[in-house]
Order: sequence, then C-alpha cells, then structure tokens
Amino acid sequence: MTEFIEAVRQQPFLQTALLTGVLSSVACGVVGSYVVVRRITYIAGGIAHCVLGGLGAARYLAVEHGWRYYHPLHGWAPLHPLIGAVVAALLAAVIIAVVSLRGRQREDTVIGALWAIGMATGVLFISKTSGYQVDLMSYLFGNIVFVSWDDVRLMALLDAVILGAVLVFHKRFLALCLDEEQAQLQGVDLLRTNIALLCVVALTVIVLTQVVGLILVIALLSLPAATAAHHVSRMGPLILASTGICAVLTTAPRMAAYGTAVTPEAAIVLAAAGLYLLSVLATRLRGRRGKD
Repeated sequence: MTEFIEAVRQQPFLQTALLTGVLSSVACGVVGSYVVVRRITYIAGGIAHCVLGGLGAARYLAVEHGWRYYHPLHGWAPLHPLIGAVVAALLAAVIIAVVSLRGRQREDTVIGALWAIGMATGVLFISKTSGYQVDLMSYLFGNIVFVSWDDVRLMALLDAVILGAVLVFHKRFLALCLDEEQAQLQGVDLLRTNIALLCVVALTVIVLTQVVGLILVIALLSLPAATAAHHVSRMGPLILASTGICAVLTTAPRMAAYGTAVTPEAAIVLAAAGLYLLSVLATRLRGRRGKD
C-alpha cells in the first residue's frame, strides 16, 4: 500500500490511471444502472465491438492519408483513434435503436451483424496501416501505460456529456427502462428516447475502453450495477451504489496488482465477477433465512 502511494507520487502514468478509474466509475455507475434495468447488456456488447472499426479507420486515415483534426491545446494533430471510435459507436447506437423499434429485421440478427462487421472492419484497416499498431491493441485489452492526459481530458468531456444527457432525459430513460408500453401511453417518444439512451451507452463504452479494453468492457458496464441491484431497488440509490462499487473496482485491483505479474485490467474484471457472485450468494442466503 505504502509502496503504491509512493509510486503514484513519482509515476505520472499511475496518476492518469487512477484518474481514469475515477472518471470511468461515474459513467459506469450511472449508465450501467440503465443498462441492467433495461436488460440491454447484449446491445452494449454490439456497440463495443463496432468501436474497433472506428479505431482502425481513424488510425488508417491518419497514417496513410494524413487526416488531421484541430486540438484546442496543441493545434492541428493526427486524427485520434478515439474520434473514430466515438463516430462508430454513435452510428451503431442509432442503427440499433431504430431497428429495435421500427425495423422489420430481428434485433438480435442486426446486432450480431454489426458486431461482426465492426470487428472485421477494424481488423481490415489495422492490417492496411503501416507499422505495428501497439496502441490500438491497448484499446482491445486495456493498458494504463498508453493513457495520456489528452485521453483523460477527453474522458472528462465525455463524462460531462453523459451526465448532462442523463439529467435531461432521466425521467424518460427511467420510464423506458421500467415499462416501454406504459412509457408510450405517458407520451414518451420511444424512438428518440431509445436513441438518446443508446448514444449515452455508446459514449460510456468509449470511456470504459480506456480502463479495461473493448474485450472486457461489457463486464465493467454490467457487473457493478448488477451487484448493487441485489441490495437496492430504487434507481437513485442503485446509481450511487453502482458508482461507488465501480470506483472501488477500478482502484483496489490496480493497487493489489502493482509490482506483480498480474494484469490490472483482468484483475478488475475478475474482482467485479467475484463481487457479483458473492452478492448473489448473500442474497440467496438472506432469502432462505427469511423463509425460516
């Protein structure tokens, strides 16, 4: 513990890692609660895998065609992979939202197709890009070494957008998550609300990608909220509890794994899974005692 605290003071990458965990816990706790209540974890998974296509395309355009964007602090810079990720995630969210309410195709079929297309597109662009794209691999599996202060600023901006959207749409999100038919009777525009919710989920996926990578993002998006849901039933306490659990999960495993050969990203997900299983067990034991 003391060794880790001393290392944080001396190593900038550990400072960004901890700050990344705090920022991600906000998005994870808030949006993960809606995901669990509405039971759309599989949709979040489809969006997450579409992100690889955006990452690969952005890097390809930056390296092979010299595409640039204007950075407020650094001026013109090579197109950042996360910009492509945001575009791909939002596009996938809109497509899934429209198909789920208006489309004639099976929703699970469309999500599976987007899942495969996103991964295949990403692999194609990465293979066509010169050089070894080690930083793109960090987006797949997560790596705190590659989290820069620019990434932290982008995460803070995405957090602000997510929280702003939740403040504006919370009542409509809640109505949609609890009872879609009742929400429609209350005058909620299901299509626009569903698009807004899935766009918020898409931005949260981008935030969590910095912490555990695309492969493991579904676990961090769903497990903390699912754990909290065993102990609270109202949405407000669920969001607060989920945010707290996520903050602990993104911090404690990093501290425990520091100085060992254990991968922090895998430790975070395993800790989340272990906590969820303990929560399920505790709930069942409590239920049996209540019957007795």
